[in-house]
Amino acid sequence: MKNFRKIISYCYLASLSVILFSVGASGANPTTKKLDIEKPQLTFGFIKLTDMAPLAIAKELGYFEDEGLFVTLEAQSNWKNILDRVSDGALDGAHMLAGQPIAAAGGFGRQASLVTPFSMDLNGNAITVSNAIWAKMKKNIPVKNGKLVHPISAEALKPVIQEYKNNGNPFKMAMVFPVSTHNYEIRYWLAAAGINPGMYTADNTQGQVDADVLLSVTPPPQMPATLEAGTIYGYCVGEPWNQQAVFKQIGVPVVTDFEIWKNNPEKVFVMTQKFINENPNTAIAITKALIRAGKWLDEPKNRPKAVGYLSKSAYVGADSVVIANSMTGTFEFEKGDKRSLPDFNVFYKYNATYPFYSDAVWFLTQMRRWGQIPEAKTDKWYLDTAKKVYKPEIWIKAAKLLAEEGKIPASDIPQTDGFKAPVSDFIDGVQYDGKKPNEYLAKFKVGNKN
Repeated sequence: MKNFRKIISYCYLASLSVILFSVGASGANPTTKKLDIEKPQLTFGFIKLTDMAPLAIAKELGYFEDEGLFVTLEAQSNWKNILDRVSDGALDGAHMLAGQPIAAAGGFGRQASLVTPFSMDLNGNAITVSNAIWAKMKKNIPVKNGKLVHPISAEALKPVIQEYKNNGNPFKMAMVFPVSTHNYEIRYWLAAAGINPGMYTADNTQGQVDADVLLSVTPPPQMPATLEAGTIYGYCVGEPWNQQAVFKQIGVPVVTDFEIWKNNPEKVFVMTQKFINENPNTAIAITKALIRAGKWLDEPKNRPKAVGYLSKSAYVGADSVVIANSMTGTFEFEKGDKRSLPDFNVFYKYNATYPFYSDAVWFLTQMRRWGQIPEAKTDKWYLDTAKKVYKPEIWIKAAKLLAEEGKIPASDIPQTDGFKAPVSDFIDGVQYDGKKPNEYLAKFKVGNKN
């Protein structure tokens, strides 16, 4: 009798194991309300940066498969390649600079009908200078209680730039792409200290007219090597390429974009309007998976696991120690000066995944400020252009389904007209109201006024 009971128990456990395995092995979730997917086989592109994390997590944890999607992730060489391959249909979607689809709609660079239903993250960038430049800058930075005072203003760099100019040497820095957040952030930081980062014109597409600092494009993974070679003296880039400079002891991050503009929008996930028109349910399903990934990423206990995934060669491929330096709640500036910065990478909280029109309008104001948009535009033009690109209606459909499935709280769906409240959380304290772009532009001393 005892043996019979044991056999029954083993059979029960074995049956339970099979059931659990069939439900959970691939990450499948029985509560997922699957849509009628028009295109289940998908290929997405990304650049090797930590903010591609939602894509990696959605794949690794089976969130794409939960939605009936079978996704291949392909690393791309540079941002232009990503823009071209999505525009041409070689990629179904991609991790992209927020400025790329906006510029495509706003008349700067390649024109294409690109849209985003999902903001991938907030913050995540920094400005790094070489050790030699840091040695000159450091003596211009105030000290309090034995530590350098942050945020570090570009005022500390100003005399260094003047020294180079007096010696007949141009001061060279890099960013990742002409319409990248990095370009606008380094320009903002410099201009806040009265340093002219240069203007774009029809004859100078490098944006170097009247520049005190010559900015040029370098792909993110190549930044540390270019700095080490002495080709540039500093750069603005996303992680892990600032921490890589610390790790290799070739440079020092001096300011994060969180300090330049607190909780600024960063990358977006982009598809063509044609893809969304032909595959509306697929677009919603993609957005659902990415929202879940963002939520998972913003649980602090999950960050070490995320670092492990991202360090794989298929994703970022950098040393896990380097990635962890910014992904786990701290950020290292000068070697040994590690400071608490829990919001350096934000993937979900503060409505990070929602595509706000006001975010798109800000990028357009910077394109106008620096001459990429050559003529003044009305406030209405800014709003209309933002609405061509940012598609919160897709995000809302996805989020409501997730709330019905119990995967996110309904309270995480913002009640909004698409515009954030006016903010002054910039390094220079200038207030930004997305509904008044021309009024905002008029506040700056450097750059176009309207």
